[in-house]
Amino acid sequence: MSTHFHPLRLTVIGTGYLGATHAACMAELGHEVLGVDVEPDKISALQAGRLPFYEPGLAELISKHVASGRLRFTTSYQEAAEFGEVHFSCVGTPQKKGESGADLRYVDAVIDSLAPHLTRPTVVVGKSTVPVGTAERLAERLTALAPVGAQAQLAWNPEFLREGFAVDDTLRPDRLVLGLQQEGSAAEVLLRQVYAPLLDADIPLVITDFSTAELVKTAANAFLATKISFINAMAEVCEATGADVTLLSKCLSYDTRIGGRFLNAGVGFGGGCLPKDIRAFMARADELGVDQALAFLREVDSINMRRRDRMVELAREHCDGSLLGRRIAVWGAAFKPDSDDIRDSPALTIAARLQLLGAEVTVYDPKAMDNARKMYPGLSYADDPLQAARGAHLILHLTEWQEFRDLDPAAVRKVVARPQLIDGRNVLDRDDWRAAGWTCRALGRP
Repeated sequence: MSTHFHPLRLTVIGTGYLGATHAACMAELGHEVLGVDVEPDKISALQAGRLPFYEPGLAELISKHVASGRLRFTTSYQEAAEFGEVHFSCVGTPQKKGESGADLRYVDAVIDSLAPHLTRPTVVVGKSTVPVGTAERLAERLTALAPVGAQAQLAWNPEFLREGFAVDDTLRPDRLVLGLQQEGSAAEVLLRQVYAPLLDADIPLVITDFSTAELVKTAANAFLATKISFINAMAEVCEATGADVTLLSKCLSYDTRIGGRFLNAGVGFGGGCLPKDIRAFMARADELGVDQALAFLREVDSINMRRRDRMVELAREHCDGSLLGRRIAVWGAAFKPDSDDIRDSPALTIAARLQLLGAEVTVYDPKAMDNARKMYPGLSYADDPLQAARGAHLILHLTEWQEFRDLDPAAVRKVVARPQLIDGRNVLDRDDWRAAGWTCRALGRP
């Protein structure tokens, strides 16, 4: 750690997934951190080291720094204003009900609640994913509402967390982006102090204007979504021609211009970021009059949703044309492994559709069962993958947890009615399953 490192007093407003992670990691870097949330129950749980979601290593980190005294939580904006030298806004920007655009009411509420208490020079830092142009508007509102006026500066510092790797992505990011109204400002000086341990570790820092900083996250998500939908479009072509999309993807991955990450065909993307962020990006482009520039994202979204339809069609084919009364095991509920996040989960969307078509569906997931039960109470749930598979005419593998890869195909065969498997993530060893007597299918493979 740098000899120039000076711990600062930071607040993190919003203690959901992003905020809880950022607060714990800033305490790990050596700062004093105060987490702020309007929900007293959430604050009590965090103070006791309990998380309302699953993220590897995070609960331990929060407990560590609540115990060390570097991390505590409050519901008071006044306390936050008096305590903090830098305030991070980490609230959510969900999709508006019935619209594509982002709902900014929580982002606006942070400024409206915090600014009236700011009586000394300070920096407010937005980390949420917002439509381009939001920071400029918030900066004006911050100056207008804060007693200290223009000495309350806004900065934009987008987050790039991957669920399942959030702690590592915060403590060892591949880049830091700071959107500022002007270089060399007090905001830049303070944020360089905040991130001094990372800068000493040679993490690249890019200083930008507000608009570029806002666009970095949405552009990155749009690119990743495009890459996933591209290989899924290739899977559709492979199915029509008898080609193998996994081998096609392998060949493409050796091209350094393309690379192999996010190039695995399957049931597509879900979660709380990619789907809503690309839709909000399209909505904002429409408002700016550049909707044609992002017209391709409509097809990206469409290809992604089509993968779920295709999985339902395949299941029907394997049940002799009718799902009525067929028992189907669904392995996976979270939108990705190492997470309990079920937002826009392909696995659960498919499970619910199969049930509507008359199938008896039983779901198992290592971490997302409680969330799934709340959101889809009509589905059946099992305590382990074998229990889910008992008496099944078909198994669908829809979230690529290691637990499913480690299963013994011969042991699973003993409990099913028919040894049929569709691998919606293209990661199970087909040779092993076929050797144990299974009929195996996967999207984009002959």
